[in-house]
Amino acid sequence: MASVEKISVAVTTQQATVMREAVETGEYATTSEIVREAVRDWLAKRELRREDLRRLQRLWDEGKASGKPEPLDFDALRKEARQKLRDAAPNGR
Repeated sequence: MASVEKISVAVTTQQATVMREAVETGEYATTSEIVREAVRDWLAKRELRREDLRRLQRLWDEGKASGKPEPLDFDALRKEARQKLRDAAPNGR
């Protein structure tokens, strides 16, 4: 294992109980292993959120750079979308 640093983490009584049960049943070797896995999951989710934010920023910038906004006829768009769904349906319904 890479360099390890000890820190203190407070969890609820219920969380501690569930973690101990997971160790007792052999699901995990130690409660520290559970916490390390939780941190890895958190890091992965954190990176996904950052990627989402970068993507949204890029899309926002592309939208702004695409020119002035034009009005949309939402009724016509709705009708067009419904027609496409009907055309794609197996029986054309």
